[in-house]
Amino acid sequence: MQTFSRSLPMMLYRTLDAVMPRFRSIFGEFGLTEQQWRVLRVLWEVDGIGFSDLAETTCIPAPSLVGVVDRLAKNGLVERRRSDADRRMVFVHATETGQQLEERVRPEVVRAYGELQASIDPADWERLISGMEAIIAACERHDERRRAINE
Repeated sequence: MQTFSRSLPMMLYRTLDAVMPRFRSIFGEFGLTEQQWRVLRVLWEVDGIGFSDLAETTCIPAPSLVGVVDRLAKNGLVERRRSDADRRMVFVHATETGQQLEERVRPEVVRAYGELQASIDPADWERLISGMEAIIAACERHDERRRAINE
């Protein structure tokens, strides 16, 4: 077993603690929380997304996502639309105001991301990203096998 400080969960927490303050500071300048940023970031790439898909994509549990979307809607940045085909389906869309916010926020985030990425050797950066993707894929395969056994 790894020492506590070098265990994967602790290394991931420490990495988040090192990386996120610079981004949270940017989000705060625009009155956004990290979770609100994640929602908007998805909506800037996808013109409307189902609520459950949004929860999965942003890694925000659906009960928490309700409040995040409520606050974004209250601020005029997103809107909910019911599906015409299935009234139970709710889609979340960025409003025009929400879309315009991207033009102001994105350059700051891109700058911070670029500074972070430039501080690491490009080969190390690629290995880091590939390694995290491999861990995610392995965990997903494990979870799928567990579900299949339990069914």
